[in-house]
Amino acid sequence: YEQLKTNSQKSDMAYDYSSLVQTTKRWAEQASAAGWINADTARQLSDVDARTPDTLFDHDGSRPLIVAFMGGTGVGKSSLLNRLAGKAIARAGVERPTSREVTLYHHHSVAIKHLPEQLPLAQIKTAEHDNEARKHVIWIDMPDFDSTEQSNKHQVLEWLPHIDVLIYVVSPERYRDEKAWRLLLAEGGRHAWLFVLNQWDRGLTEQYEDFKRQLHKAGFAEPIIFKTACAEGLQVDEFGALESTISSLATEHVVAQLEQRSSQARKDELKKNLENTGWLLGSASAFQQLPTLWQDQWRRSAQVLQQGFAWPIQQLARHYADHAADLLGNPSAAKYVATGAKLNLWDEWAEARFDDALDEFVINADQLGVPVSPLKKQLSALREKVPKIVQAQSELAARQALANPGNALHRGFLKFMRLCEIVLPLAAICWVGYQVFIGYYTSNMTDVAYLGVDFAIHSGLLIAITWLTPFFILKKLKPSLEKSALRGLNKGLNNALTMIDGGVLLVIENICAQHVEQISRLDGIIEQCGAADRQLPIDSNSPLARMLID
Repeated sequence: YEQLKTNSQKSDMAYDYSSLVQTTKRWAEQASAAGWINADTARQLSDVDARTPDTLFDHDGSRPLIVAFMGGTGVGKSSLLNRLAGKAIARAGVERPTSREVTLYHHHSVAIKHLPEQLPLAQIKTAEHDNEARKHVIWIDMPDFDSTEQSNKHQVLEWLPHIDVLIYVVSPERYRDEKAWRLLLAEGGRHAWLFVLNQWDRGLTEQYEDFKRQLHKAGFAEPIIFKTACAEGLQVDEFGALESTISSLATEHVVAQLEQRSSQARKDELKKNLENTGWLLGSASAFQQLPTLWQDQWRRSAQVLQQGFAWPIQQLARHYADHAADLLGNPSAAKYVATGAKLNLWDEWAEARFDDALDEFVINADQLGVPVSPLKKQLSALREKVPKIVQAQSELAARQALANPGNALHRGFLKFMRLCEIVLPLAAICWVGYQVFIGYYTSNMTDVAYLGVDFAIHSGLLIAITWLTPFFILKKLKPSLEKSALRGLNKGLNNALTMIDGGVLLVIENICAQHVEQISRLDGIIEQCGAADRQLPIDSNSPLARMLID
């Protein structure tokens, strides 16, 4: 039951971390495509290492403990492995002062199916043995990571994710190696560590104590340090204790503990990277300032645009007034009318001013810490629509103004005058007719003379006055088409500027919503990284507890 439980926990840990890595890569790819993070940040998240020691094997059950000798040039790593094997399986000494190959030493029944990618197979040497006591351990001799050979460093970095226990080998002369310390600090939390002060026959107690203090500063409360000497004919050292310690760790339970700790260390590192990426997405308070920031910018820019449009609008209004009949009577001729004036409200000057407004807004947003790539991408689509918005709104408002010139009171008075132009002459004619009839009837009944010349003149004048007066008023009070077109164009321009302002605010609203979504997805991954695995407790008195960084 305990074995099944351990295997299940190992499988869950591997799946959880692998799933987190895949989710992170998908998010990074999507966020990069949308412009929320740059290519370098996306590449760092996509390059998260999902390799573990278990990935070297095909099965999900038990596996050997993977132990590697690691150290600088000339410290005697290969000699230690040869001493372990009882024969020269790794070239050492004057024959190979600088290790350039990886040597694997394992039981013949162990099959490693998946070697690390991008490694020169010619530089991987395998040696097998039949010792059943060492069946559950794979020993690896790593290249010298401090050499000038870049391929050595590459091999070390490729193999490190597959290592459970790192045996850090130093010599009395090389225990303060700076490159080694940088690697120790970078990889410390992912592995268990044992330390070997090799060539101890040339070492001093002061060097041992100093090395121990350095390890304590690196995070090891009680580091396990073995003093060894691989030269022939020397006194007994602590190599046997080293081998015994490794053998005690080669159990399924310890391997599961190491995998769990490595998985948690990887999760913590991934969580830290994601949290750092979260800072690049900007704060919610910064995004909340964007609408106010834009409106302040647009208020100034719109005022400049309106001042600059004053003369083009007057010229275009005059042209519209001259071609009002074509504009209203033949819609297909509207484009010809608009272009016939050789004037375009949204010219290069206006476009430059609008671009300046957007650019300044983007710069100010960048200063707030807002990612500007998504903002630029959505604003670029609006830039292309703005000329059409201005053209459509100004033409529509001009048509409406020319179709209904003047204001409502003015149009009502003119309607009344048109009615008077008909009613008053008819009323005058009726009155004159009535007088003619009455005069004719009266002249027949009496001796009074029929209507005379004066009546005819006065009647004609009355009829003329009643007709000419409304006609004159209509003529003089007729609305100016040019003024109507000017008013319409100004109204259309204001409508267009309002629509542009609304378009930018809509873009900002979309960007804010997308930011909330990105933060929500990122927080979800971070929360999964922080979720603790089912713990396999490590006894504080066990050697393994001393091999882990606090």
